[in-house]
Amino acid sequence: MPRTALSRISDFLGITSLNSVGRDAYIIITLRSLRMFTAGIPSLILALFFASLKFPDSRIGVFMTLTLLGDVMLSLVLTLVADKLGRRRILFMGSIMMAGSGVVFALSESFWILLIAAVFGIISVTGADCGPFRAVEESILSGLTDEKTRSDVLSWYVTATTMAGAVGAEVAGRTVQALEKSSGNTTKAFHALFWAYAAFGVIGSILCLGLSTRCEAAGEKRAEMKERGRGSGDGEEEEVLLEAMTPSTTDGFGEESERRTRRQETKNQPQTKQGYFSQISKPTRSIMYKLWILLSIDSLADGMTPYSLMNYYVDQKFHLSKATLGDITSASQFLCAISAVFAGPLAKRIGLINTMVFTHLPSSIASAFIPLPSTVGWTVALMLFRASLNSMDQAPRTAFIAAVVKPEERTGVMGITSMLRTLSMSVGPSITGLLSGNGTFWVAFLATGICRIIYDLGLWVLFVNVKVDNKTGRDNDADSVDDDAWNGLLSDDESDESSEGRRSKDIEHGERSVQRCI
Repeated sequence: MPRTALSRISDFLGITSLNSVGRDAYIIITLRSLRMFTAGIPSLILALFFASLKFPDSRIGVFMTLTLLGDVMLSLVLTLVADKLGRRRILFMGSIMMAGSGVVFALSESFWILLIAAVFGIISVTGADCGPFRAVEESILSGLTDEKTRSDVLSWYVTATTMAGAVGAEVAGRTVQALEKSSGNTTKAFHALFWAYAAFGVIGSILCLGLSTRCEAAGEKRAEMKERGRGSGDGEEEEVLLEAMTPSTTDGFGEESERRTRRQETKNQPQTKQGYFSQISKPTRSIMYKLWILLSIDSLADGMTPYSLMNYYVDQKFHLSKATLGDITSASQFLCAISAVFAGPLAKRIGLINTMVFTHLPSSIASAFIPLPSTVGWTVALMLFRASLNSMDQAPRTAFIAAVVKPEERTGVMGITSMLRTLSMSVGPSITGLLSGNGTFWVAFLATGICRIIYDLGLWVLFVNVKVDNKTGRDNDADSVDDDAWNGLLSDDESDESSEGRRSKDIEHGERSVQRCI
């Protein structure tokens, strides 16, 4: 009996789903956890570090904006070539660049040198993962999972990594305070933390070596072929199976040489270079355009009040110690991590879109009221309430995108999504920097709340009727995904039945042709 209860709890929390995916999922989650642990360092101290270097508020905002714009360009390039160059190589390169940027920040105090290092090392200026690597990781996890396990695995992906960010912020705050007391120099204490940032980059590069070929696009396609019972994944066999059945193939006297010639000509046809957006099919784009616009509005809001700038605001208003700021950031991210565990089970019961909207909307409202209290206690309480619901939309959002996008388009779509979100986010810090310089920092929080509410309501209005039913494999609503949008919305049974019907017709036609010849 206790064993049955334990298994039920494991199923409810998604642990069973995570275990079924295997080692690669654990490595991916660990890899991003390391990255988010180190992201807790700049999310806490970056604005304070620049203030200690006597950079004006407007310049701090410009630095963050330029860093995010650089991240957009890097994301554009790396996600475009990720499947061709190799997803594991991209993640390895990311860890190496992260280590290099940590070394630069530990040694330099030049604005432009730090800016170059922040761009190429994907320094997190917002406390979030703004580079291309999250898109690659989510594409890998989407390929390793199916509809039943995807939301659970992605929930743990968000939970574990947010928890790591919380620990990183706490450690950063305590470490800065200890180093500041021992050396009496705050700037030196900040520099010391970036050596740890570099060390974790090296550890991440070692972890990347443990990923298997299942993480690559080719391995994902072979796995899908095996899952559908369509052969061992050999390219020649797949081509034969994909050929249309003809009478010549049903009577045993097909012209094999002609078919081989036709396949060879297909292979030798020059492949035209496609643009970044043209790689995504038109039906997929019709769905994603609306979602991209809403996500851009949400990301603009996130860019105006990231953790680093919220810490800077609280420090200016209440003059708290670095350890206390670290405690607040850590508690916020800890609540994010705990709540994200329940996103998967909740999405199974009320749907992906409802989970995204009704958990995120209260957080959005709280964001607008953060500047209102005049005491530390109420301000921190609003920040913690906002954080407790802030991340529950992440795993359902990724699962929704994976469900309405063809498998071969996932990396590209998630890369574009990450790029557009980062591009929108890059505008936010400059706006906040200008507002702060004019003594109206509070307006940034109000604008953040309004933008996030627009995102939540728009998401519900446009996508609440888009339902991907795993049992029937097809939408019943008029506003749902179009039949031609992607073949994955058709169930395997329905696809098999239609192919069997075509095959039987071809065989009957071939038999009639043979009888007429006799």
